[in-house]
Amino acid sequence: MRHFAYLAVLAGCLVAALWLEPVLRVNVLRRWRRLLLTLLPVVLVFALWDLAAIAAGHWTFDPEQTTGVLLPGGLPLDEVLFFVAVPVCAILGFEAVRAVRGWPAGDEPPPSGGEPPPAANGSATGGADRGRS
Repeated sequence: MRHFAYLAVLAGCLVAALWLEPVLRVNVLRRWRRLLLTLLPVVLVFALWDLAAIAAGHWTFDPEQTTGVLLPGGLPLDEVLFFVAVPVCAILGFEAVRAVRGWPAGDEPPPSGGEPPPAANGSATGGADRGRS
């Protein structure tokens, strides 16, 4: 059972974060194209980084704690799943904070009057006047 330890940690992270999608309606999974465009460079860069470290002998994985499914170059499938699960959890957390705080994402449609949405702090200067009387 120990060979599922890595996957169990990833599953725990996802369980701890996925409830944010329906409860706070953060719409991360609903906007799947945006999510894929975010995940693709992360997975690609870190997979290449790990492959280089594995090839150089600087990085190893405990076969007793991973599933044993190895991709080309010796990269465990568990590690690739890590590169997906952790950013998804981070994005869900960020979007949850943004939703609760009412911070705009920047891609909202303009109000019917054609005016741009107000800055996140409520001022038209975007915070440049903060601290002044």
